[in-house]
Amino acid sequence: MTQQNRNDTRLFISRLIYAVLTKQIPVRVALLKFPTNLNDRNIMAVYHALIHYEADEDIRRQDIEYREEQDEYLEFLAETMERGENLPQNIIEKYNEYYTDIPLPDSNSVRSIIKSLCKFLNV
Repeated sequence: MTQQNRNDTRLFISRLIYAVLTKQIPVRVALLKFPTNLNDRNIMAVYHALIHYEADEDIRRQDIEYREEQDEYLEFLAETMERGENLPQNIIEKYNEYYTDIPLPDSNSVRSIIKSLCKFLNV
């Protein structure tokens, strides 16, 4: 992947995150639109952050502080992607355990993404 393609992909991801944060699209839609290029651990980390964001929906409704922290975290990820910069190493390492089995959907169906999320969450 060229540097320009990587920056374009990161800008696209940034826009997806902003669309989720502003409630323009649901997280599931963002996950369906997420690029499938998995050669960039920064992109993989953001993908997993969105999965966790979706999985924590119930907690977010009940705990305002948690919701605000998670929103700020996603906003930080979006800003970093928008600038085309790499994420801090500690964020990338936070998701290391998930990199070997990335549950990206095989198709653009809602059923496929839900099945992948359930597999990821061991449900």
